[in-house]
Amino acid sequence: MYGNGEIKFGTDGWRGVIADNYTFKNLKIVSQAVADYLGSGKKVAVGFDTRFMSDRFAKLVAEVLRNNGIDVILSDRPVPTPTLSFAVKTRKLDLGVMITASHNPAEYNGFKIKMSSGGAAGPEVTARVEELFGKSPVKEANSTSAKIEEVDMTKAYVAFIRSYIDFKKIKNKKFKVLVDSMHGSGDSFIAQILKGSKIKVEFMRCDINPSFGGGRPEPVEDNLEELKERVKKEKFDIGIALDGDADRIAAVAPGGVFIHPQKILGLLALHLNQDRHWSGGLVKTICGSTMMDNIAKYLGIKLYETPVGFKYISNLMETQDIVAGGEEAGGMGVKGYIPERDGSVAGLLLIEMMVYRNKNILKILNETEKQFGRYYYVRADQHLDRQVELKKELMPKEILGKKVVEVKDYDGIKLILSDGSWLMLRGSGTEPLMRVYAEAKNLGLAKKILEVGKEISRKL
Repeated sequence: MYGNGEIKFGTDGWRGVIADNYTFKNLKIVSQAVADYLGSGKKVAVGFDTRFMSDRFAKLVAEVLRNNGIDVILSDRPVPTPTLSFAVKTRKLDLGVMITASHNPAEYNGFKIKMSSGGAAGPEVTARVEELFGKSPVKEANSTSAKIEEVDMTKAYVAFIRSYIDFKKIKNKKFKVLVDSMHGSGDSFIAQILKGSKIKVEFMRCDINPSFGGGRPEPVEDNLEELKERVKKEKFDIGIALDGDADRIAAVAPGGVFIHPQKILGLLALHLNQDRHWSGGLVKTICGSTMMDNIAKYLGIKLYETPVGFKYISNLMETQDIVAGGEEAGGMGVKGYIPERDGSVAGLLLIEMMVYRNKNILKILNETEKQFGRYYYVRADQHLDRQVELKKELMPKEILGKKVVEVKDYDGIKLILSDGSWLMLRGSGTEPLMRVYAEAKNLGLAKKILEVGKEISRKL
């Protein structure tokens, strides 16, 4: 933490309120620390999203890095975060910086660090960068031979994904697809990737609007009422929603049925294993659905469980054979690409799955739930008047008459009940907020367990 806590890296980079703690001054401090961490003579890519001032912030970062003798590849337009990650990996660069606050409200912006693999920087890297805040003065002038080169990062990204998906197999299918870009940098990439196919792609909220229409660019069900309505009314075969920097996904099936990201991860694992015949384990976070356990067991593949934060999944994708990994918020990573999330790729693979199985996504989902169980997953953010410390010994031994049979406490506290349902509490770490999660095979039960969790958090 720097100064009065103005700069702090969380589970996915540093985020702050523009003109409050997210200022040019603080951005220079972070950029100088990254330059000190790297050292001169290195090469870095810098990208940015559609948020207010993101292009200016990105240029400032690029200038500080250049002034420290670091060559910079700067995007010439707003891009999805995975586009930046792909550029870092394929151009064999030392690091990537993405200016984005992802799904946060419009008043926020942020700073994500990507490693040479394209994957997210782990806690050891961000902790080292934090240690370097303010250790050396910001270099304001360039006395080096380093340069900033503005490039189009999107061409190579689109070309690769066209080769990654089974374009030959899907190009003659006449699906109707609706993409909700949520005013983010996902824009129209899916249409570019599917160019030349018979799939009809339409977009909504694909214009640049730094206020995000007064909402937040987060693909949760409450924010997707219009997408659900249009998919139902206009008879689309699938609706795909991307978050502000297009690394997260949610989906909508015919009839306006919301497909939770937890279920999308299961569908991707089944498609890549059964249809593409790819090997590899499956990764979920501690608050991931029990459906993943059932799918992994059925497929005979290893299931990995990590703390919350895609950087932990990234690390496994770099070191182990992983076919798919994902988080409850909608970040999905897949084999043979980058060890990172990509909402567009996940959406395209759902379309591909429909082609392979010659079924619409709702039928595939219903068959999957029939085989592996229908789970109802609910979550709430409980605002507290102070930050609290979770202690295992303060947790109940029984919830709604069901005995707690297992406790996991490596990231928050997860209480697993005798019938397989569970409750989890996890503190924010940066604000007095308790995240409460619950899952059960009955929606009413899941909601009741969630209320118990909220009551527990109020008493802490």
